[in-house]
Amino acid sequence: MSSLRRGTAVLAASVLCTAAAPLALTGTASAAPATSPARAAAAGDDGLYGKGDPKFDGVWRQSVALLAQDTAGVSPADRAVAWLTDQQCANGSFTAYRADPRADCDGKTPADTNATAAAVQALAALGGRSDAVRSAAKWLVSVRNEDGGWGYNPGSPTDANSTGVVIGALAVSGGDPAKPGEPSAYEALLGLQLGCDAKEGERGAFAYQPDKKGDLAPNDDATAAAVLAARGGGLVVEPAEDDGETPAPTDCGTDSGSGSGGGGEDGADEKISPDAAAGAGAAYLTEVLRANGRHLPSAMPGEKGKPDYGNTADAVLALAASGHDDTAEDTLDWLEDHAKDWDKSASDPAALGALVLAAHAADGDPRDFGGADLVKRLNATGPAPAKDAPPEEDDDKDGAGTAVTVSLVVAGLAAGAGIGILFSGRRKQQGL
Repeated sequence: MSSLRRGTAVLAASVLCTAAAPLALTGTASAAPATSPARAAAAGDDGLYGKGDPKFDGVWRQSVALLAQDTAGVSPADRAVAWLTDQQCANGSFTAYRADPRADCDGKTPADTNATAAAVQALAALGGRSDAVRSAAKWLVSVRNEDGGWGYNPGSPTDANSTGVVIGALAVSGGDPAKPGEPSAYEALLGLQLGCDAKEGERGAFAYQPDKKGDLAPNDDATAAAVLAARGGGLVVEPAEDDGETPAPTDCGTDSGSGSGGGGEDGADEKISPDAAAGAGAAYLTEVLRANGRHLPSAMPGEKGKPDYGNTADAVLALAASGHDDTAEDTLDWLEDHAKDWDKSASDPAALGALVLAAHAADGDPRDFGGADLVKRLNATGPAPAKDAPPEEDDDKDGAGTAVTVSLVVAGLAAGAGIGILFSGRRKQQGL
């Protein structure tokens, strides 16, 4: 769900003096020197997945790894789950990584909406940790921006990726992303979608954030994150029972048009549902994938023309969630054929977790993925799991009241958003 990697986004945020983060499943920071405090702490964290510096992505990659293991029928080691829960601050939030979780969080601890939302999804899936989940979800709701969305850190401008991953967290925890009478998270999210006033090939895409002029530029990773969130889901997407493509609204000459409105010049005054917005975003992703041989291209400096494996895995989740099963499976096939070309797929827990989740969503086999057992590789990046069995052989987990039926939550969120969400493809808000 990543045109920006998580560590890269944090670095960019510090340079720009405002936080900007992706929903990237695969983001990891560059390794710090062995003498750095973060690197030394990582070496002693025997419950942490991965050997790289966790300074920017410790909680994120741990959460993705745990989620992926859970979908594959793996019960992680107790100390792996304890590592994640120990990272939580007293107010319910998580930061990217705390070298000493015994120390209290203070004003210098950078609370992280993305890390918190990912941890909520992982702990809710594993079950038995309702207090931690409720506390984190309550904190997420408390730091919602006035426009209904979230930025990377509390108070930073709303972005599609952060808003998307928080919506997913609230969907599995029963939280409410909107207060009565105030803008909903969906309203903020749909305000970042390019509509009928955009170029034809960009309609339906989502921007990460508006630029300084308030204009929107298509961002593949933001689009994948937004499509998944608009469908009311988190990072775990269940395989569809029926095959075939779900038609997406792309005709700007009708009321079901993609992007803002769909009513031509007056489209900005029209309303569009989250489902319709997700369909338009999925249609955009489908066209980009087709134009690039079933993968998304990298937008990173110096990587132009090269495949972005992480973004492509994120697109599989979005397409599967929005009913584009055929395209999701074709894209997964490309990943399976080319996974060996992705160096991170050998031992990076976030990358391996992303592939496992993509395989799960598109009805693939993560235990035989181009000849590789992704689950075995993922397990090897952390402490040995307590149990490893296919999902159908795994015992039911005790949800302890933390997980709720997603369909019921989505219905509640949709009600909070109103009968229709006022959709503007050129929503003005603070940019970088």
